[in-house]
Amino acid sequence: GKQEEFWVDEHGVIPFSIHPGFTKMYRDLKQNFWWNGMKQDVARFVAKCLTCQQVKIEHQRASGLLQPLNIPTWKWEKISMDFVTGLPRTFKKNDAIWVVVDRLTKSAHFLPIQQGYSVSKLAEIFQREIIRLHGTPTSIVSDRDPRFTSRF
Repeated sequence: GKQEEFWVDEHGVIPFSIHPGFTKMYRDLKQNFWWNGMKQDVARFVAKCLTCQQVKIEHQRASGLLQPLNIPTWKWEKISMDFVTGLPRTFKKNDAIWVVVDRLTKSAHFLPIQQGYSVSKLAEIFQREIIRLHGTPTSIVSDRDPRFTSRF
């Protein structure tokens, strides 16, 4: 709109605040300018600016190094597991799904759970639904969820 014209030049660059991301850009602009809806305008500008998005990616903390996984030789010997959370609550009060996948066959169990289940409750479900049917795996890969790394 009209307000943007005085802080964005013809190249889409803010002269005194070049692609710093939303927080710094808004703070810098606020020192010299103000208009109704300014915060939303700056957020929209940053979201549409390709350079801002690329700079944001460059400044994010690097992930750990990827570790190659050995190919299993027997089904259900090596498994992966993760949680799908934030689901609507069911009649039985479940609001998450525990996904356990065999890394060799890619077959999976989708176990309905409650997000707040304790480690001991999860261990009980794991015993009943996985170990009872497939035996004890030699390797479990997860995303280091605290529920797995604590005492599971």
